[in-house]
Amino acid sequence: MDVLPMYEELLEDIAQKNGLREVNPHLKLAGALGAIFLCLLSQSYIAPLAIALLLSGGILLLARVDLRTVGELYVAPFSFALMSVSVIILLAGGGQPFWSWSPFPWLAFSITRGSINEGIFVLCRVAGGMSALIFLALTTPMTDLFIVMRRCRVPEEVLDLAMMIYRTIFMIMDQLVQAYQAQRMRLGYTSFRESVRSFSMLCGSVFIASWIAGEDLIRAMDARCYSGKFAMLGEIQPVEAKPLLAVIGFLLVSAVIVVLTGRITAI
Repeated sequence: MDVLPMYEELLEDIAQKNGLREVNPHLKLAGALGAIFLCLLSQSYIAPLAIALLLSGGILLLARVDLRTVGELYVAPFSFALMSVSVIILLAGGGQPFWSWSPFPWLAFSITRGSINEGIFVLCRVAGGMSALIFLALTTPMTDLFIVMRRCRVPEEVLDLAMMIYRTIFMIMDQLVQAYQAQRMRLGYTSFRESVRSFSMLCGSVFIASWIAGEDLIRAMDARCYSGKFAMLGEIQPVEAKPLLAVIGFLLVSAVIVVLTGRITAI
């Protein structure tokens, strides 16, 4: 529970205050999507790993985001990736096995050169794509992304729905944090029995409070003559030469690495 306020504050606050805040969002979006595309095209672990290191360095050095914050964002996706890679290494096969075990006639586990290479490749590809998404999330506010999507002719219905969902997420988190802090102040989690009881009450109160907040939002939209299209405030920064060259250079270097390292394996 205690980590919930962290995501509410950090992801949007850092995006608003980081060192790359004034860079044109089209450039940051192009760099992140280009990095993901190159990770998917790569046939070796080296290119995704290089992309992950470059983007992580950009987050730390250019955006000036705290190392601990970045590390906390990597923990959950890396945990899922490691579990998936463990299964791949045990079941993929390919080549002479280094270790094998058959607990049942119809089930066999083995570790081979091919499975290790495949596991490392998948892990590095996940790291590259994950770094691109984290870079975009920590450097570009959602308000800028909504403006970019509208300029890219995303359907208004989809865009308005995305804006309402984004706002609702923070509304629910705010209700959750307030209710949880009130329960903590009243010693609602001092024992296991009290924790179960408090958690059930927390879920119910958050649901009711969110429902009421949603109805208040609908009434506010009607009072402001909502006609099916949200107004977007804010300005997009112009494209400057130095960030443009940096994004082009990053994508070119990454593409060259993809081409040159296509046949390289880990072992």
